[in-house]
Amino acid sequence: MPTHDNQPIHGQWSSRLAFIMAATGSAVGLGNIWKFPYITGENGGSAFVFVYLLCVAALGIPLMMTEVMLGRRGKRTPVNTMRDLAAEANAHQGWQIIGWSGTIAAVLILSYYSVIGGWTIGYILHAATGDFSGLSGDGASNLFGDFVGNPLVQVGWHTAFMFITIWIVARGVRHGLEKAVTYLMPVLVALLLVLVGYAMTTGYFMKGIAFLFTPDFSHFSGASMLTALGHAFFTLSLGMGSIMIYGSYVPKDTSIASTSVAVAIADTLVALVAGMAIFPIVFANDLAPGAGPSLIFETLPVAFGHMPGGTFFGTLFFVLLLIAAWTSAISLVEPTVTMLIEKFNMTRRQAAFRTGFATWLLGFGAAFSFNLWSDATILGMTVFDHLDFLTSNLMLPLGAIGMALFAGWVMSKHMSREELNMNSETGYLIWQVSTRVIAPIAVSIVLLHAIGLF
Repeated sequence: MPTHDNQPIHGQWSSRLAFIMAATGSAVGLGNIWKFPYITGENGGSAFVFVYLLCVAALGIPLMMTEVMLGRRGKRTPVNTMRDLAAEANAHQGWQIIGWSGTIAAVLILSYYSVIGGWTIGYILHAATGDFSGLSGDGASNLFGDFVGNPLVQVGWHTAFMFITIWIVARGVRHGLEKAVTYLMPVLVALLLVLVGYAMTTGYFMKGIAFLFTPDFSHFSGASMLTALGHAFFTLSLGMGSIMIYGSYVPKDTSIASTSVAVAIADTLVALVAGMAIFPIVFANDLAPGAGPSLIFETLPVAFGHMPGGTFFGTLFFVLLLIAAWTSAISLVEPTVTMLIEKFNMTRRQAAFRTGFATWLLGFGAAFSFNLWSDATILGMTVFDHLDFLTSNLMLPLGAIGMALFAGWVMSKHMSREELNMNSETGYLIWQVSTRVIAPIAVSIVLLHAIGLF
């Protein structure tokens, strides 16, 4: 049954810019400001950035176009969108599993993402009260260890982060999601630019720029290539239903291709600017750029503790992290909320708070992974580790492969042409080749590498 004339039942973005800001907010998260700098440091700097940018162009943008296209054509939750589009294409209803996988993955991700989001709130207070002042490397490690080792503190900040996230989502598309990103995204960009301005005063700004933008393939490996490919996919929030449900709110006259490009560019720029802010500070304090996940919560506090104005700039930095975490978190809630509204006829407020409560409870497992349950491991992994591995390494890649195969091989050319509405025949052919061939192969390689089979 055709679905492309259906009206979106959950609301609509007021403009193309609103969608770009919302989708960018979904894509811009801890992965850009927390993960991108440290994996760049671990993989040789500029050579990694160069390959990462190529992967975003060749893989990220076509997959984002695909997910937005599916969402706008279906105009329902990811599950019902895939059901309706499969019916329209006279395909098996088993394709609904793509919607289920994304929706479930989003809840699982938010359950542990909220814990990390809670860390940013706690570290705002640590920075603002001067706890970083004169901090040594061992002191920073002890501070972080004591912080995550306290179960009550972990649950408290996890609760605060989840409550505000759900409150925003409960207010709806225009009054909640759109209004939140309208204010939060400009603040995020402004804070980043302030930190870059400070980085320019350290005397190591050009060293940071060279590290990011002067290719040096002597420190680049095959594993680095796969890391760049994987991060290009994950950083755009693909495969978890968020972009699909956001796509369902996109007006019919909005160009999917140009908006997807705009979102990818904005997301990438935030990651690069974050690197421009972080690496000069790291180099100025003779710290290791490849310090790994501890770069943000253990290495940078040492830097902030020894720099002029470190209390102020350290506080700004963790406020920036919090905003990035919130704009991503609200997109993770949305697929489940809309599913409950459609399936059980709940109000948005009821659906939001029930989703939030269930996700909050699930997050206890992640919060306790660093204290009460730190020794309770299966196959050497805690609850936190298992949630991360299951979603990032299995569910999201499989969901992305499924969307690419469905859009490229199951949907008719008429359906995809009509929805993408691209003026350039060459552009459409590039999208089709990427979706049919390049994306499934590339994401499959990432998946096999992540589970140790490649």
